[in-house]
Amino acid sequence: MRLIAVFLTLLALAMQPAHAAASSPSLLSLEQQLRAVVGSASSNVGVAALDLATGETVSINGDVRFPMASTVKVAVAAAYLNQVDHGRRSLGDRISGQTASTLMQRMLIHSDNHATDILIRDLGGPDALQDWLQFQGFTNIRVDRTIARLLSDRRDLWDIRDSSTPMAMVELLEKLDKGNVLKPQSRSYLLDLMGRCATGKNRIRGMLPWGTRVEHKTGTLNGYTSDVGFITLPNGHRVAVAMFARGGADRPRTIAEAARTIYDGFTRLFTWPALAPSFSGLPTAGRN
Repeated sequence: MRLIAVFLTLLALAMQPAHAAASSPSLLSLEQQLRAVVGSASSNVGVAALDLATGETVSINGDVRFPMASTVKVAVAAAYLNQVDHGRRSLGDRISGQTASTLMQRMLIHSDNHATDILIRDLGGPDALQDWLQFQGFTNIRVDRTIARLLSDRRDLWDIRDSSTPMAMVELLEKLDKGNVLKPQSRSYLLDLMGRCATGKNRIRGMLPWGTRVEHKTGTLNGYTSDVGFITLPNGHRVAVAMFARGGADRPRTIAEAARTIYDGFTRLFTWPALAPSFSGLPTAGRN
C-alpha cells in the first residue's frame, strides 16, 4: 500500500504543469525588485521579460492568464503578414475599400478596433486566427471573439477567453523577432508600425530614458491596462516584455515602474561594473 501511495504521489507531481515562468538564476535579484513594484500595486499584475540575445528571463505571475485586449492586434498583424510571406495576400490588397497596409497602420499605430475586425474577418474570423496560433505552437494564447464582440459582452477580467499569459506573449514576440514566423521584410514592417504606436505613452515608455527605442502595442479595458513589446538597452540588447494589470488603481504607472525596473536590471546584468542608476533619478520619456 505504501508503494502504491508513493507511486500515486509521484504520478500527481508528474502531471502538474511545469512552472515555465520561472526566472533565470542571474535575474533573481531583478525578480525581487519587480515583486516589490508589483506588490505595492493595488492591481493584479503579470510581468514577463526575455533578453532576445541570451534567453535570460524574469517573470512575476508569468503563467497566469490575463485578458489581451488590444495587444491581440500584434497576433492579428503577424497572421496577416505570414500570409503575405507565403504569397496568399499582399499589403496592397483592398479589403472593405481600404488597403491592408492602411488597415494595419490604423490597427497598430492608433489601435483602431474596426480596422482590426476587418482584418480578422478577412483572415477567416477568430477561429482561423486561433488555428494559426496553435499551428505556430502558442498554446497559452486564446482568441475567441472579434474586438466588437469582446467589447459588447459582459466584462469579466478573469475570463480565460481572449487571454494570454505574460510568458506566452513574450514567446510570441521572441518568435516574431527571430524570424521564426515572419520573413525579414515583414518583421521590419511590423516593428516599424509598433515603433510608431501612438497610444500608452505613460506605460512602457513612461519612465524610460529619453531616446530609448521601444516598439510596443497597448491594450485597455475598463479596469484593465496592458502593454507589450520590445525595449532596446544602451548596450544594444533587446528585451521582449509583456505587462498586464487588472483591477486596482494607477495601472499605467505600475507598468511604467516595472518597465524601468526591467530596463535597469537587464542593463546591470550586462554592465561591468554594475553602476546603472535606478529609474527614480533619470529623465523620463513621454510621461503623462
